[in-house]
Amino acid sequence: MSSTQRKILNIFAFRRIIIPVAIGLAVIIYMIIRDISKGNLSGLNWTWNAAFYFFCSLLMLVLRDVGYIYRIRLLTDKALNWRKSFQVIMLWEFASSVTPSVVGGSAFAIFILAKEKLGAGRSTAIVIVTALLDELFYLIMLPLVFLIAGFDRLAIVSNKIHMFGYSVGTMGIFYMGYAFISILALLLAYGVLINPAGFGWLLDKLTNIPFLKRFKRDARMMGNQVIETSVELKDKPVKYWAKAFGATVISWTARFWLVNFLIMAFAGTMGWADNMLVYARQLMMWVIMLISPTPGGSGIAEYFFPIFLREFIKGPQGDLSTIVALFWRLMTYYPYLVLGALILPLWLRRVYLGRKLIRFRKTR
Repeated sequence: MSSTQRKILNIFAFRRIIIPVAIGLAVIIYMIIRDISKGNLSGLNWTWNAAFYFFCSLLMLVLRDVGYIYRIRLLTDKALNWRKSFQVIMLWEFASSVTPSVVGGSAFAIFILAKEKLGAGRSTAIVIVTALLDELFYLIMLPLVFLIAGFDRLAIVSNKIHMFGYSVGTMGIFYMGYAFISILALLLAYGVLINPAGFGWLLDKLTNIPFLKRFKRDARMMGNQVIETSVELKDKPVKYWAKAFGATVISWTARFWLVNFLIMAFAGTMGWADNMLVYARQLMMWVIMLISPTPGGSGIAEYFFPIFLREFIKGPQGDLSTIVALFWRLMTYYPYLVLGALILPLWLRRVYLGRKLIRFRKTR
């Protein structure tokens, strides 16, 4: 195993798992201790209606992963079967859970796809396309949902966060994050779909700026990757893109609506207007999680969840936002840490030991 492979697989070290778990649980425990007097949790009334909505939230969790698995199978032109696609997605989710959200699991995703015999260029193309599809979904869906939910109820008022000598509110962080995603998505779309050579030239010129010169090597590598991606995708039909974007819409919609159903399980049924507003608030919260410096947004996600959604999670027992945040993370974050640890040995045995056995049999 090469040093690069060891470095990538080091992502799965135990210390990588325990850090985000400790951060997330510490924030949740602090919030429960702080908020426990606001709601009598012993008075929770678990009805058949609540059980139905909880089941719907579990269904959304399954639908989210099925969409991702179908998309990776589609983007690889079915070179991966369903079992391999499942393993790739679970390991990708794990890598995203133990690396800072601003970094993500893209480097590891390229590595595991290459180990699935897809080649470095094709693997890079697939990862770039998934990022582009995710960002395009966000750029299209956010203004659409905002329009439906109504802009007048979207503003969030919270304590300001002090960064680099400046005070920034929740809405300020959201606007900065959305601007960053917009610029990144437009640049990727331009490079992959319109002018890959021009994209590479632009990156090279930008890294001539003195304080960006140290990124020149990485920028040239990215420019080459985008050119390879464009070559890989230039002959793909419209149907291919429609299916890939459709799977993206299903996965991300299920990701967000899981929270809607979870809220209704604990706090009661919401009307259409409130459901759309919860959806819109999650789109805003996701931007902040995306630029989080902590692994998988741990701590940040638990902290901001009540800020964005508390007004919708006040049942007869009082404020239940902290307990709902705990269930949300238990369903959408921690399972991938467990699944990643379980699937990794199976995947390693298949891509390394399996190939060695094949070579040994051929030489006999």
